[in-house]
Amino acid sequence: MFPGPTLTPELARRYLAVLGVPKQKPSFETLREIVAAQLTHVPFENISKLYNRKRAGLVGLPSIQLFLDGIERFHFGGTCYSNNLHFYSLLRTLGYDAKLCAADMKDPGVHAVIIVTLDGREYLLDAGYAVPFLAPLPRDLPADHVIALGRDRYVLKPQDACGCSRLELYRHGELKHGYLVRPAACRIEDFRQVIANSFRPDATFLNSLLLARFYPNHAVMIHNLTLIESEGSQSTIRTLGNRDELVAKIEDEFGMPRSIVAEAVSELRALQDPWT
Repeated sequence: MFPGPTLTPELARRYLAVLGVPKQKPSFETLREIVAAQLTHVPFENISKLYNRKRAGLVGLPSIQLFLDGIERFHFGGTCYSNNLHFYSLLRTLGYDAKLCAADMKDPGVHAVIIVTLDGREYLLDAGYAVPFLAPLPRDLPADHVIALGRDRYVLKPQDACGCSRLELYRHGELKHGYLVRPAACRIEDFRQVIANSFRPDATFLNSLLLARFYPNHAVMIHNLTLIESEGSQSTIRTLGNRDELVAKIEDEFGMPRSIVAEAVSELRALQDPWT
């Protein structure tokens, strides 16, 4: 296990204040509480990625200070690397036995997840995949673990012979996306190149828009010019008329200032499908 990064006491207090949870001793109950708080207070979104790239020339992981500034001031969150890497640092600071792991998608090692070991069991956490994983997911599964919300169904498979965990995303009953978690511990530095690649001109989140906010019983997602509201087994899907309506809807649903959203959206070269 690599010695993971930790936050200063001041930054840890600030992060917990953002999540609205107190500092408590590690336990499954408190881990469940903080995971739910992370998923419901810090959205998945790439508006901040586009905005910080344009305004500050940022082509790497935002510092924890910039990350928290964005949440507090603009209701930002982040994408895979910023959400999961900073959440991992908070968990380490709070005393959890947490490790960063890489996950394979179309290419190897392009996604970062967190595995926490608690009371002899391993749990998968993922705050950076735009999924409603509001509770730690056990890895010692005897059968498929299924989470369903609206049109989507997420299936975590039992570990394979190598100890890897496969997650599958089904949309309208068809396999749409997924990843394979490799349980070896990684360092933040191990993701340096894949983070750099995420700022290439052809990178997914420089050419598509995806925002997801989760609540205890429902979710709101904006995928390019499509608004998806899900509750229970139902999803309501509406096409937005143009980019002006898109900007207004992001302000309404996510609380991000319209001027900032408009500036970020203007950076999009195209509107591609991030799940392909």
